[in-house]
Amino acid sequence: MKKITQILLVAVTLGGIVGLNSCKKQLNLKPKYGLNTETVYGNPDNYIHVVAKLYSGLSMTGLQGPAGNGDIAGIDEGFSAYVRVLFNLQELPTDEVVCGWNDPGIPEMNKMNWSPETSFVKGMYYRIFYQITLCNEFIRETSEAKMDERGFTEAQKATIRVYQSEARFLRSLSYYHAMDLFGNVPFVTEEDEVGAFQPKRITRSELFSYVESELLAIEGSLLSPSAAPYGRANKVAAQFLLAKLYLNAEVYTGIAKNTECANYSLKVINSGAYSLDDNYQDLFLADNNTSPEIIFPVIYDGINAQSWGGTTFLVNAAIGGSMVPADYGVNGGWGGLRTTSAFVNKFPDSTLDSRYLFYRDGQSKEITNLSTFAEGYAFPKFKNKTSTGANGSANALTAQADIDFPMFRLADAYLMYAEAALRGGGDISQGLGYVNQLRQRAYGNTTFNLASITLDDIIDERARELSWECTRRTDLIRFNLFTTSTYVWPFKGGDLTGVGVSSIYNLYPIPTADIVLNPNLIQNSGY
Repeated sequence: MKKITQILLVAVTLGGIVGLNSCKKQLNLKPKYGLNTETVYGNPDNYIHVVAKLYSGLSMTGLQGPAGNGDIAGIDEGFSAYVRVLFNLQELPTDEVVCGWNDPGIPEMNKMNWSPETSFVKGMYYRIFYQITLCNEFIRETSEAKMDERGFTEAQKATIRVYQSEARFLRSLSYYHAMDLFGNVPFVTEEDEVGAFQPKRITRSELFSYVESELLAIEGSLLSPSAAPYGRANKVAAQFLLAKLYLNAEVYTGIAKNTECANYSLKVINSGAYSLDDNYQDLFLADNNTSPEIIFPVIYDGINAQSWGGTTFLVNAAIGGSMVPADYGVNGGWGGLRTTSAFVNKFPDSTLDSRYLFYRDGQSKEITNLSTFAEGYAFPKFKNKTSTGANGSANALTAQADIDFPMFRLADAYLMYAEAALRGGGDISQGLGYVNQLRQRAYGNTTFNLASITLDDIIDERARELSWECTRRTDLIRFNLFTTSTYVWPFKGGDLTGVGVSSIYNLYPIPTADIVLNPNLIQNSGY
């Protein structure tokens, strides 16, 4: 199940490539390869192939991979990968990461001064809505009426219903990211005819309710963890996303839902399907598909699912200076990503914590020049090596990584419960126990267990435990630390030591092209 095959079965109504800079209507199109809606969906055996395309939308960038015939136009294809643009928006503006490259969009991310025309803002926005379009089409074609028209048996329909629930999960995940990153966005579902109208605008709080309702509706129809193949969403993944949704409910709607967050975190924890990995580093290695902790991965394979985004990016971009690429299972380093001293300082016990994964040889802790890789500790958390020390990709050194990205994992559920408890939604002593389980794994003993916890402890523990896993911006916003001067780090706001910035940067702007083309949309305040 580590292998994903890129599928060419895309219904013609999907319309091809999403453009960043313009909206063009192409008429008189002919189906490629003799495929159209009915030849694809008329055969129940084809549905799993379309589902593969939906999942690969989180890892791959086009139909050829790692480059060529990309899904998103107007941006370098490797830059457009879902996990890569998500990382850039969730991590680069925070204390956890800086990037020394001057590619368009990178300096703006580092210094928190992006605009509606910033390439990575547009890349994330259009990647999200491309994914939603794919899911809508599949959900539309898997309705009960469509399956009845096609004469499918009850057994065939039962299988397809599960696929549809997975598509609804993937759509919910992308709408969650749209809500978190952009706030009030265009909204379409399978009920809307493709290209027949300009999408209406949905408010952030309305979208919260929609995503919640979708996840609650499919919670019982997704497969159990024991029945679901690795890499596909199961009911615990839906419960995890609900917990994440509730954790941030006050930011999204103004109404806290900490009890609901605690309850759904416990559903994940008590499912019995997952357990903490014995070794923290193993979670980020080339054979992490064997980890008992990862609930929902984005799958990569150095041979069969290649991309210049995702974990290939996270491995290679973090290698530079005196680092030896072969030590990390690849054949070269890109010399870009490092950490700030503010993040390093989250580790008061230094190397005693196994999550202290910094590379310091020849690296200074402080940064005065973002373009100098030797300034700032390197952080090779993701390594294209297996837990036995072998290289990925059939033991060959390449640039492509085999590491699955852990989008959801059990440790986060532990921390969500503890935070929700401190905010009045659960039992604080139980939350303390979960935090100490993570600290015991990190230190290898109970010496550094905490006697009590505060919210300050939680935000720092989340930094140590979930670093570079696309949660930091959301976490800092929830604690009112992202834009304010309460907490600053090097280059926040473009200042060497860091300054507070306008609260408008708690949301990313809607790309200008969408604002111009769709009068239903309203630009986010301040842009």
